[in-house]
Amino acid sequence: MAVEEPTPRHGPAAEDSAAPLLPRPGCPAWWSCRCRPFSYYASSFRLKTTVWSELGGSVGDLGTYIPIVLALSLVNRLDLGTTLVFTALYNILTGFLFGVPMPVQPMKSIAAVAISESSAHLSVPQIMAAGICTASVLFALGATGLMSFFYRFIPLPVVRGVQLSQGLQFAFSAIKYIRYEQDFSTGKSGGARLWLGLDGLVLALSAVLFVVLVTGSGDEGDEAEPSLPTAGGGGDVDGRHRRINISARIPSALLVFLLGLVLCFVRDPSIIGDLKFGPSRIRVVKIAWEDWKIGFVRAAIPQIPLSVLNSVIAVCKLSSDLFPNKDVSATAVSVSVGLMNLVGCWFGAMPVCHGAGGLAGQYRFGGRSGASVLFLGVGKLVLGLAFGNSFVRILGQFPIGLLGVLLLFSGVELAMASRDMGSKESSFVMLVCAAVSLTGSSAALGFGCGILLYALLKLRQRFCSRI
Repeated sequence: MAVEEPTPRHGPAAEDSAAPLLPRPGCPAWWSCRCRPFSYYASSFRLKTTVWSELGGSVGDLGTYIPIVLALSLVNRLDLGTTLVFTALYNILTGFLFGVPMPVQPMKSIAAVAISESSAHLSVPQIMAAGICTASVLFALGATGLMSFFYRFIPLPVVRGVQLSQGLQFAFSAIKYIRYEQDFSTGKSGGARLWLGLDGLVLALSAVLFVVLVTGSGDEGDEAEPSLPTAGGGGDVDGRHRRINISARIPSALLVFLLGLVLCFVRDPSIIGDLKFGPSRIRVVKIAWEDWKIGFVRAAIPQIPLSVLNSVIAVCKLSSDLFPNKDVSATAVSVSVGLMNLVGCWFGAMPVCHGAGGLAGQYRFGGRSGASVLFLGVGKLVLGLAFGNSFVRILGQFPIGLLGVLLLFSGVELAMASRDMGSKESSFVMLVCAAVSLTGSSAALGFGCGILLYALLKLRQRFCSRI
């Protein structure tokens, strides 16, 4: 079974219309090969549930975003203010173009290489070179239509295996954040976290219980609209929907994040004096030939397969599962990742992509439209313009256990996308792909093994049917 792209739509009621989106003269072929009227985009920021629900979803991916951007700022001297401003603009634009809570996440493999190789950390020009090289490949794959070709013919069990492995990796990291002290400057875990304190186990576990009590298993958000009373038992249904509506109005992730911000100042009141008002100065990064070579070989090569699989293929499949009436094509997502970095990396903004884990996290906490990432983008923009790079002092005091709570639910939500495997054969391929990805620490390796296993099983079926 191959992955199929969602049917594209347009029109004033794009989400509900069954009319196909027809090509129009003069439309650039590299942007989904489609043109949409403005009315299609006008619905991107229309609320699907409540303002509070969208606000809660807006911070659902910060469990991944904050640790990586904080580590790059501390270890590699990345300018946090510049990154906040550019990622804010990316958030706003992608929410407008896609109409779903499309996340803007750090390129994790590039960040891992830049942070973890203590003998020779990557410089900012080398990080930017890696981001530009990766973006160029994704832009080319999207502009030529090759990404959509790959997307249509990759077996669904293999995609599910990639999603399962990424979700479990997030969940494993979240448990480490909750249980152990973390040193993001070295990328290593320390001793066991104390039970009490402003970043203790009791605080993190209380946040987990709070999120579970408010959101349940995460399957109630789609039923948040009130229903009409029905004869014979309608009162129970209405009561259930009232309870769901109350839950949808409590932005659990946002409250956890705001609690963390308050605790930043409680843990170290001196950070108030370190804040400097005003945005960071935007500078063009000068990239030497040696920086291009080091950035491409050490960081871009391991990042490219991860970006193709998790930032495009897995994102598009998860988006079609969660938002079947929205057109999120592999071409558009691939070109989007390319354009973001081909612009921002020249000014020192962190290399970014769209991540399936971020989408799952924002959906898990209530994000249902482009309004979710619009709120996030506005928040980042305000902080980036107001405090610039000095905001890193605040993030340095953020309770890591609370970040682990946000990351835990994001990872579990992404992993649960694999629950639709209806046959033992599909589950077998998915689990082997996930196992190889996890133990080999490479989504590309797991993907290759999954494709090979899927092909062998199909060949075996044909051979046995002929016999």
